[in-house]
Amino acid sequence: MSRIVAIVGRPNVGKSTLFNRLTGSRDAIVDEISGVTRDRNYGTCTWNGIEFSVIDTGGYVENSDDIFEEEINKQVLLAIEESDLILFMVDVTTGIHELDKAIAGLLRKSNKKVIPVVNKVDNSQRLFEANEFYGIGFKEFFPVSSINGSGTGDLLDEVTGNLPEQSEESVPDLPRVAIVGRPNVGKSSLVNSLLGEERNIVTPLPGTTRDSIYTRFNKFRHDFYLVDTAGLRRKSKVSEDIEFYSVMRAVKTIENADVCLLMIDGTRGLESQDLNIMSLILNNNKGLIVLVNKWDLVEKETNTTKKVEQEIRERTAPFTDYEIVFISAINKQRIHKVLDLIENVNNNRTRKIPTATLNSVILEIIKKNPPPSPKGKSIKIKYITQLPTYSPSFAFFCNLPQYIKEPYKRYLENRIRENFEFTGVPIRIFLRKK
Repeated sequence: MSRIVAIVGRPNVGKSTLFNRLTGSRDAIVDEISGVTRDRNYGTCTWNGIEFSVIDTGGYVENSDDIFEEEINKQVLLAIEESDLILFMVDVTTGIHELDKAIAGLLRKSNKKVIPVVNKVDNSQRLFEANEFYGIGFKEFFPVSSINGSGTGDLLDEVTGNLPEQSEESVPDLPRVAIVGRPNVGKSSLVNSLLGEERNIVTPLPGTTRDSIYTRFNKFRHDFYLVDTAGLRRKSKVSEDIEFYSVMRAVKTIENADVCLLMIDGTRGLESQDLNIMSLILNNNKGLIVLVNKWDLVEKETNTTKKVEQEIRERTAPFTDYEIVFISAINKQRIHKVLDLIENVNNNRTRKIPTATLNSVILEIIKKNPPPSPKGKSIKIKYITQLPTYSPSFAFFCNLPQYIKEPYKRYLENRIRENFEFTGVPIRIFLRKK
């Protein structure tokens, strides 16, 4: 499970540039989702084999400390509460700002590891000037230039060396199911409808991200864990920025799950926030089932269900191979269908296709419709195998992998989906040189 590192600081110190550097450099495996809530960014960084989530908290101050109190203060407090480690970013070209002091004061009160990062240090003069930042009260800081990347290697060594240990204790060998979605779509109602009065023991498991709670569901011949990260505990002490808080929470919940139930409000339809949460699910290679809730409140005509289903799939293309269920969480409408689908999607996520079967079926299809030949070069795919990964991924071995473009990769994925059951699961295609 990934740990969360938040980048905080006042506006225009280079937080987003550092975020792009951490999630987009050659050393970091890129898994970036931009604009999840307005101008905030969520991504994944891997350094020396250690993976963690990075969140750019954004900044809102314009001219006065009042706006700082209202906006930045709120963001920083949320970041402090939800993250495992904080990168506190300042700007060498402006020196210590009053807002820097205010943020430093908030961070010092937390029990979190805080790493001050002095940005825009790209020459020896600025390195000397950076010493001023000892004045904000931390024992050390890391001088970096987010734009050219200098200093980020040392910073990442410090980050990965200070992330909390992940316990080797085994997570239960049952599917882990997360209910995610925007605020007020009915997630709690669905949990209550599933669990009813016979609430099972809530077991916090060590070694997962902070405050993950697993609740056993064992009824109607189904057995799985409902995952909730901080969702069932007290409301945050701070005045919440609801969108920001819910997405931060969704990041953790999704990372701890095998199958995600994405709930949409049927009275409002698919919104941009829903698409962003779906991106988080797919980028984390989790199983997906879309639940359109409050369907009992929607005025219906003959083809309303088909029409809404078509609209949802059009907006999520090219990934459309997932189940959509129209439910009422409060009335327990179609809840049992959801339970059956959870089992199906988890089976699809763990499905392994024998190499001989894969090659006999897919190579025949490729022979009939080979990859386009750029500049007269003949591209030949010789062999396919499924990789031993958490979710389905396939390696296609060929003579010129660099010439196979995204449309043909999508064609290969669609042919796999047509011939083998992978509904509700993202598939990754890798092209390798034979």
